[in-house]
Amino acid sequence: MRILFLGTPEFAVPSLAVLVENGYEVVGVITAPDKPAGRGQKLQLSAVKAYSLEKGLKIFQPLRLKDPDFLSDVKTLNADLGIVVAFRMMPEVLFTMPRLGTINLHGALLPKYRGAAPIQRAVMNGEKITGVTTFFLNNDIDTGKIIFRDEMEIYPEETGGQLHDRMMAKGAELVLKTVQSIESGNYSLTAQEDFITPGESLKSAPKIFKSDCKLNFSNAVEELFYQVRGLSPYPAAFINLKNTSSGELATVKIYLATYEKSTLSIPGKFFTDHQSFLKIGAVDGWLNILEIQWPGKKRLKIMEFLRGFKWDDQWTLLE
Repeated sequence: MRILFLGTPEFAVPSLAVLVENGYEVVGVITAPDKPAGRGQKLQLSAVKAYSLEKGLKIFQPLRLKDPDFLSDVKTLNADLGIVVAFRMMPEVLFTMPRLGTINLHGALLPKYRGAAPIQRAVMNGEKITGVTTFFLNNDIDTGKIIFRDEMEIYPEETGGQLHDRMMAKGAELVLKTVQSIESGNYSLTAQEDFITPGESLKSAPKIFKSDCKLNFSNAVEELFYQVRGLSPYPAAFINLKNTSSGELATVKIYLATYEKSTLSIPGKFFTDHQSFLKIGAVDGWLNILEIQWPGKKRLKIMEFLRGFKWDDQWTLLE
């Protein structure tokens, strides 16, 4: 099996590593071009590139996936199977190039949560079960025939980041199982429609935008709790504050929280003892802030934050 691997972030590395460690011939790795990052704007390698360099794998970093020279080079690899883990949209000419086609690992139980942010969206929506899926790519995003699905529980207070890390390992196991099954011919394909129950409304997983991260305290407090969890640690939920005395503005990130139902809460109102807790009212309860980050400061547990920052009661929530 001559394998062409396509991926960029940390999530893809264990899937590539498990193939290398099990003796598969990875004839090429396609990953994103290096990007400037940080204050010095130094070029930063993708996680997949860093691993590939360490293992001496052949690396491609095309600016355009339809570039004729790039496609010509890939064709000479004579790959048997393409494997995609956390990569961008691919043209048909590329994903059909390997002899057996190209498979994709998706961080959800397809056909649920098709799209770019399935892990975060599942937690944000309060799901209790998710999973990983391998399927063959076709022309429509995340709609190809399914090879395997593997369920995972979402733990009650698990963040999107914690689920990401568990799913990263589970996904690598499923990639290996899938490749071994394709190699032996011992697998079957199932149309995604066969996993849809009559009348079921499928949730999607579009890319996370800034508007998805702002907490709206006219929502139910449980929804806010799910939103904070799903967006932690990146890009993180946030609130906009204004000090009515000084006029100072601040965008504050919220990384961890719990919640309590209450009939006494007032949406957007703060409640604190200035020492150990800070709560924000929603329509039906309090969001209890556990970890917070003031602009330009470190992420802190709430007790540390309140010790080092004199919370001024003039701070109010901006809609």
